[in-house]
Amino acid sequence: MRVAPGELVLDATVGLGGHAERILQALGPTGRLIGLDQDPEALAAAKDRLERIGGVTLVQANFGEAAAVLDRLGVERIDAALLDLGVSSLQLDSACRGFSFQKAGPLDMRMDPAGPVTAAEIVNRADARELARIIRDYGEERFADRIARAITAGRPFTTTIALAETVRQAVPGPARFGRIHPATRTFQALRIAVNSELERLEGGIGQLLQRLRKGGRIVVLAYHSLEDRIVKNRFREESKAGRLELLTAKPIRPSEAEVAANRRARSARLRAARKVAEEGAG
Repeated sequence: MRVAPGELVLDATVGLGGHAERILQALGPTGRLIGLDQDPEALAAAKDRLERIGGVTLVQANFGEAAAVLDRLGVERIDAALLDLGVSSLQLDSACRGFSFQKAGPLDMRMDPAGPVTAAEIVNRADARELARIIRDYGEERFADRIARAITAGRPFTTTIALAETVRQAVPGPARFGRIHPATRTFQALRIAVNSELERLEGGIGQLLQRLRKGGRIVVLAYHSLEDRIVKNRFREESKAGRLELLTAKPIRPSEAEVAANRRARSARLRAARKVAEEGAG
């Protein structure tokens, strides 16, 4: 991100404030960080961590609302932006949020607990065709049709464990005992659908690029191929149009040491770019 003292940085997925803390240290006393997160629990934790440093404004909002938040704060341009996508450790480790099938919990999966749709509503109301589409498109699951039929036959579902076991039984033969749990892709797909993650990512990147000043940097951490593809394609389009300079020719992956220290980082893919011209320039 090449953060310099005195800059204004937007951390559009502030989470527990780990990245934000390091950014604030680089910004110094004259800099400012605006942190967004749709999860009120994460924001409370970030507030406790960051307010002692100062120079931070925290707002409960999704990164797809970045432009509206900046307007409310009277901010026209930012020097850098960070997007750390996916689910936080706080959400994964809290059984009551329903993100993980490793612990028994309700089928919720909302990043914003006030969101309108839960995973249970999708699982128990969608027909087999729609369920298969969600699981195939958002989970890249080759057994989507089989899983969807098993889910509709076994409804209703109220817990993560019950759904995960049904998915496991639906996956045939050797695939049931593969490197990852057979319910992983289905749970990913449901989480993406519940939170409209891909649609918000498309819109959010566009808003952040528009608000970057010339010379401003954007860094995105993605954790699965669907997210990374959206980021890669948008950066490539903007680069071809002469508006972005790619700072990463290929995504940066975590080192073995980083994965050993934090196993959840193993699928991370970082891409970065610098804004070199406004839309329509030239």
